[in-house]
Amino acid sequence: MPNMSLKKNEMPSQEPHIRNKNFEEVALGYTEAQAIDEAQRCLNCKNRPCVAGCPVNIAIPDFIAKMAQGEFEQAYQIIAKSSALPAVCGRVCPQESQCEQKCVRGIKGEPVAIGRLERFAADWHNSHSAHTPAKPAPNGHRVAVVGSGPSGLTCAGDLARLGYEVTVFEALHTAGGVLVYGIPEFRLPKAIVQKEIQGLKAMGVKIETNMVIGRALSVDELLSQGYEAVFIGSGAGLPRFMSIPGENLKGVYSANEFLTRVNLMKAYLPNSDTPIHHAKRVAVVGGGNVAMDAARCAKRLGAEEVYIVYRRSEKELPARAEEVEHAKEEGVIFKLLNNPTQILGDETGSVKGMECLQMELGEPDASGRRSPVEKPGSEFVLDLDCVIMAIGTSPNPLIKSTTQGLETQKWGGIVINEETGLTSRPNVYAGGDAVTGAATVILAMGAGKTAAKAIHQALGGEQSA
Repeated sequence: MPNMSLKKNEMPSQEPHIRNKNFEEVALGYTEAQAIDEAQRCLNCKNRPCVAGCPVNIAIPDFIAKMAQGEFEQAYQIIAKSSALPAVCGRVCPQESQCEQKCVRGIKGEPVAIGRLERFAADWHNSHSAHTPAKPAPNGHRVAVVGSGPSGLTCAGDLARLGYEVTVFEALHTAGGVLVYGIPEFRLPKAIVQKEIQGLKAMGVKIETNMVIGRALSVDELLSQGYEAVFIGSGAGLPRFMSIPGENLKGVYSANEFLTRVNLMKAYLPNSDTPIHHAKRVAVVGGGNVAMDAARCAKRLGAEEVYIVYRRSEKELPARAEEVEHAKEEGVIFKLLNNPTQILGDETGSVKGMECLQMELGEPDASGRRSPVEKPGSEFVLDLDCVIMAIGTSPNPLIKSTTQGLETQKWGGIVINEETGLTSRPNVYAGGDAVTGAATVILAMGAGKTAAKAIHQALGGEQSA
């Protein structure tokens, strides 16, 4: 009999007053009994609307049916047919706006906790299975992948399964892209990312780190070296600033730098080779997931007061509701309908405060969100010693400037054929944040799958691959 409870099984987690002082994972995961009970809430709909909401088209009802029977390994294998990073997606994908948004159970209650079940299946597999993926028979073709983030790893994994010799070129010293430098340990443990990458290596994927494509080698040189296709999944790592006075003061970070220092360089450890300023009063400008990550990291680094400064209301916050809730629970203060006008410095050139102006919502802008309007005479100053700008990123122009004939948007995104991922250059494909700007892990993975399929077809593979 289906479990007709209107509410999801709650996710066990660390208590807020404990977790905001450590970098251990916040969510602790379902028990076996909770996973089975939650899976039994699925009605196994014939029209499978949840699958249509998944960018990589996981057979969601099929894996949940196995979960409901306690067949956890079989559930994992179903997920793995479509997703190269199940343990990652189960943690960081915005299921509430994708697969779970389509769930029929959500009409009269809460949808099935698809993401939590995906996470459980992947974690169960990783802790119970010693199986290593077999290396497929080679098909004689070589492909280069630029970037080891979610789009690059997905493209590489799909091609490796088909027998391609795939080499991934990563600019940093560790593979994983935004999964290792952008998302904090308390949301996505790095050991999980490395476990997924080891699985790709077992299938024959080669990863070369410290390789900045556009400097060490160009895309054109990769093609001249015998790679028959190149996939560009280099992400969007160029931070944006507001161009307000004081952004060059000591104590002003881009969220990109701040999170890279904390996550990749482990700046929170006492003996870190790349320590970071442990500020007492921090303002994070922005309202997305990156802003929440930066604010929650600052809290864990010992900040006494951490503010989210965002020019719209809570309804317009682009961050996941779960991340906003966790940030509030951990003591982050939300200064909504406020916009910075300048950062103030002391006689040493360090941050001492930030002047803000109160806002009110006017008419909707082009994206459908109501535009913020300044309230004259409402200026006030926040006393601070650190400001983190988390207002977005764009693709680094390095690949564009070193690749002949590569068409890009005015803001830097690579222009592609959306059905194939093919760029304006023959045999050069692209996907993920390098095309869209900063977006979600699962959308980047979907783009990697699309390009892998198109590359396979272009190099003589079967249409159904």
